[in-house]
Parts: sequence; structure tokens; C-alpha cells
Amino acid sequence: MTIFANLDFRGSRAEGDDLLGDAYEYLMRHFATESGKSKGQFYTPAEVSRVLAKVVGIGPGTRQDHTVYDPTCGSGSLLLKVADEAPRGLTIYGQEKDNATWALAKMNMILHGNEDADILKGDTITNPQFTQGERLQTFDFAVANPPFSIKSWSNGLEKAYGRFEFGRPPEKNGDYAFLLHVLKSLKSSGKAAVILPHGVLFRSHAEANIRKELLRRGYIKGIIGLPANLFYGTGIPACVIVLDKENAQARTGVFMIDASKGFIKDGNKNRLRSQDIHKIVDVFNRQAEIERYSRMVPLHEIADAKNDYNLNIPRYIDSSEPEDIQDLHAHVHGGIPNGDLDALSGYWSAFPSLRTTLFKENRPGYSDLAVGVAEVQQTILDSDEFQKFATDVRGQVDDWFVVHRPTLEALNADTVPKDLIAHISDDLLARFKNAPLLDEYDVYEQLMTYWHGVMHDDVFLVMNDGWLDAAKPRKTIEDKERKLSEIPDLIIGSGRSATKYKMDLIPPTLVVARYFADEQARVDTLNAAAEEAGRAVEEYVEEHAVEDGLLAEAMEDGKISKVLASTRLKVARHERAEPEEVRALQHLIRLYNDETVAKKTAKEAEAALNLATLKKYGDLTEVDVKSLVLDDKWKSTISERIVGEVNALTSTLVGRIQQLGERYVETVGELESRIMQLNRQVSAHLKAMGVV
Repeated sequence: MTIFANLDFRGSRAEGDDLLGDAYEYLMRHFATESGKSKGQFYTPAEVSRVLAKVVGIGPGTRQDHTVYDPTCGSGSLLLKVADEAPRGLTIYGQEKDNATWALAKMNMILHGNEDADILKGDTITNPQFTQGERLQTFDFAVANPPFSIKSWSNGLEKAYGRFEFGRPPEKNGDYAFLLHVLKSLKSSGKAAVILPHGVLFRSHAEANIRKELLRRGYIKGIIGLPANLFYGTGIPACVIVLDKENAQARTGVFMIDASKGFIKDGNKNRLRSQDIHKIVDVFNRQAEIERYSRMVPLHEIADAKNDYNLNIPRYIDSSEPEDIQDLHAHVHGGIPNGDLDALSGYWSAFPSLRTTLFKENRPGYSDLAVGVAEVQQTILDSDEFQKFATDVRGQVDDWFVVHRPTLEALNADTVPKDLIAHISDDLLARFKNAPLLDEYDVYEQLMTYWHGVMHDDVFLVMNDGWLDAAKPRKTIEDKERKLSEIPDLIIGSGRSATKYKMDLIPPTLVVARYFADEQARVDTLNAAAEEAGRAVEEYVEEHAVEDGLLAEAMEDGKISKVLASTRLKVARHERAEPEEVRALQHLIRLYNDETVAKKTAKEAEAALNLATLKKYGDLTEVDVKSLVLDDKWKSTISERIVGEVNALTSTLVGRIQQLGERYVETVGELESRIMQLNRQVSAHLKAMGVV
């Protein structure tokens, strides 16, 4: 609190609420990262919290008086994320065992405007605080990230409160104690999402019996397998168990998702990307079945003797990539198996005639490349279908941006950025849902990555300063005491008198590209000429500044310079040295002079361009600024990033075709023949050497 006491946040409305609360949560996240296992478990990563919040069943119709409960609330971050999913928030209840962490949760609630949240202290299993006589208080929603596999869960346990009616968890493992507590704390139509280690899905004995009873009664709605190393305090993979009491008796299956492969490395932890969160939530809420990712598993399959109520996800979803099988017939007789080509059907759907362009028939079931292996990439890039596909993708992005440009143009202090990006990103996702070849979530991720890295900050600037003021250049921040300085975008002048500027909203490259393209082209030409002049010096020195070379006498400590060359030229003339040396020295000095002139000319032209660019910022109108930001910056960048997905997919296709072409280019017979030929050559050489 001392750190923030003197900071003014009145103008900082980037998220539509208080930045103080967000800053506090940011610090907690970093504390969890740095403190490791000892204290990391009090904080649930925000990305995982959003998944739980969105799959637990909260939506636009959820009222503010609906209740949400977390029996192991830690710092309260999970509760806050869940409450934020409701239009007007929720009534929050939580319990935390650790006194210091309980204090963090209370502070977190206050800073996020939820000072009415009821956060109590105590051990949830042995001393639950939310009770009504001999029964537990019940809630509409519950979320939890309890400590994994805690061994001391039953120490001091006196009252069960009816939680263990389906069986008592093992004395040395409390995972099911928390799950059963959450279940008992739900109303008859209540819903919950609990993070637990994968062991709860398949461990035997007492836990197997509890699992069987929960499944028979239909309480388990779904299971989401998460990547390993997401959580602070443990690196093991976890899963989300989604409980739903509403219509439980009519439930005929469990919806499973294997999301274990969707993440990005972030320091020493893994992190869910925006696309991973959106995909998990979309697929779960729509109950959509996707090969190697999700399926609705019937209860009769789970209850079958071969599974015996084991919920281990790999039993029901094989998320492994298909094995790349070698075709022995092709190795013997040549040709690429058509089965391998059929596996690329997504590409042939996007580029219908490309397969016949690239391949020709060898024999039934096998094909040959119709072009050289090295020509595959260019053949694809040059095809009309690929060109049209890339153009269509860019056109879809253009159409999407045209629809949302008026909204972006109307940014003001009342804009809520998280609502803005949710609206435009969901529309982009929907537009690419049925696009051939492209994964709509990969497209979505390109927008979200740009949003988090650049666009969100731009929106913040416009909201607080307006378009014109946000676009004004400012001098860079220099902190000599801490030896910190911003990297400038533009430098006017040189040396100590140089003035360094930062352009937060509109980079100078955009202004130059639109208003000074000819001047930039001239600067580029002059810089190229200066580089060429420098190369001419290097090449001449490399050729003649060697031992016994024409410039050898001018060298000092193995090096040469214009000063050394000039000094030697005077001596050489005085001593009437060889004419070749004199001419070489004169030529080198001319090259040095040419380089100096070329560099000076280029530097002056660049300085003039920089000055003109800086002055142009002062002439920009609001219309100019909006056009530069909306069209030249945001739209152009997003479009290029999404078209980059097309190029990446094309590279994958090229790589696979080249791999198949090289794999089957020579038959076993041809290889044997070549080996015999090489053996004969070796024998002949050995005989000629008298070895044999």
C-alpha cells in the first residue's frame, strides 16, 4: 500500500475498473512465481481462473444475488474472476486456512470493489465456517483449487457434516475430501469446478468407490485435462472436475477434453494462451466433439468392465499424433503411397487442383512427384489457388475490420477495453470458423497476442489522452541515477545536443511510409551506396594489406587506416618507392574519401528526413491520426499476422511433400546397385594401392 499511496490512478481506466486492484494482483502473481512451492499455492493463475469461471455455468442471466463459494480461496483471485463473469457480479463467500493468505484475500476483495465478500478463516475440512446447524451452507456456484493430495486433511476432524456419504477418502490423501465438501456445499441445482491432480481420475480402493458413486448419480458433468506445470507450487498436470447437480439423474455421459497440449512457455512455467482458453470454453459449453481433443463419453462405456469407472482421459481420447508409417512396398518398388497424400486432404480441399499439379500416377495406390523436390515450394506459391486463398483470407480480415472500424474510431474515456476486445475477437473467430485449412483459434490467437502486446496499450492512450494528444511525440525518459533510459524512436541532432523522442501511438515508420516514401527511398539508396563504399575499402584492404602486399608498409600492428595510408604515401614518395605501391596507397585513400563522403551524405539525408518526420507529427489532424492507427497500424499488422498463418501452413505442406519425395526417391534395388558400384570402386582403389 505504501508503494501505491502517492500514485494518481484517476486517469487510468484501461480496464474499466481500478488499476490499483489489478496492480495488487500482478504483484501477487509475481510473488507466487518467486516464492515457489512454499507460498505459490495461494494463487491460481488468472488464465486457469477464467476457464473455471466460464465453464461453471455463469452467464448473462446470472443475478447479483447468486452465490459463489471457494472453500480454499487463497488470495481470492479465483473468486474474483468467477464473479466478474456475471453482469453485475456475484455474492462472494470464501474460506482460507492460512492467516497471512486470508489477509491477502481480504485486501484483494477490497481493492477490487468487493468489500462485502464474506471471507472467513479456518480449515475447511475440520472446521468449516459456513454451516447451518449440523449442515453445510449451500451455494449456487462453487470453485476451488485445493492443495493437492494433502496428507493431514483429517487431523482434528470431528464432524463430517454428511460429506462422506459416498465413502471416506484415504487418510493420506485429501483430494476427494475437498471434492466431496464442494459437492455437499452446492444447492440442488448448483454447479462447481474443482482443480485436482489427475490421480483422482484413476486411483483405486476408497477413491475408486467414491468415483463410482459420483458417476452413478450423474454429478460429474465433465473433465478437462490441463497441461503440466501451470500451477505455482507443483509441476504435475492437473484436471478440472466440473460438477452439476441440476438434472444429474438424467445425465448419460461425461464430457471430456484433453487440453494438455495447448500452452506456451512463460519463464519456468507453462501458461494457457488466449486461444487455449477460448477453445476449452467453446468446446465444453457447446459439448462439441473434436478428434483427438474432446468427446462425450457414455456412462455405459465408463462402467464397462474394461474401464470399471476409471476416468483417465487417455482411455477415451487418443490425443497422440498419427504414426508416420513407412511403406515397404514403396521402398522396394518406388512411388509415394497415396495414403500419405490422402492424409493431406485439408490442403487438397483448399487447393483442389494442386495435387494433380504436384503428383502424377506411378501405379495403382502410388504416385510420383511431377516436379523436383526443390521446386515444390515455388510451385505451391505460384499456384493460382494458393494466391486466391491468401487473397481471400486477407479479404476476410478486411471485411471484419470494416465492420468494427466505426467502434474503434469512436474510442473514448467510457470505452471498456475488455468488452471491446471480446466483441471484435469473437466476431473474428466466427468468421474463420468454417474457413478451409485454417484453425479459427490460431487466427484468434494472432489478434489476441497483438492486443496484449500493443493494441491494448494504444487503446489505453486514446482513452486517456484522445487521438491527437496520444499521437504527440514526447521526449524519452532518462533516469541517470538508476541508469535507465528509453530506447528512442527518433533522434534529432547528434552528440550531447541530440534530442530523443518517443512516439507511443504512431511509430515514425508509419508516418514516413505514408508521407515521405520518396525521401525514405533516397535515404535507402544513399545508405546502400555508403555500405558499398565501405565494402570496397574492406575488399581492397583484404587483398593488398597482407604480408608482402602493396599496402604492407602502411600497416601497423596488423591494421591499416586512412591516416596510416596517408603517412606511408608521403614516405613512399620521398623514398621514391615502387610506383605500384604509390598507386595502391592513392587508390586506398580515394576509397576512404569516397566512403566518408557517402556516409556523410546518407547521414545528412537521414537527419533531414527525421526532422521532417518530427514536424509532420505537429501537422497531423485527428482524421490523419485515426487513419494511421486504425488502417496503417492495427489493420495492417493483424492482417499480416493472419496471412502469416497461411504461410506457416504452406511451409508444413512443403516440408511433408519434400519428406515423402526424398523418402521414396530411390528403391531398395537402386540403393543395392549403388552400394555394389561403390564396393567395386573401393576394391579397384585398394588394388591400385597394392593393399589387395
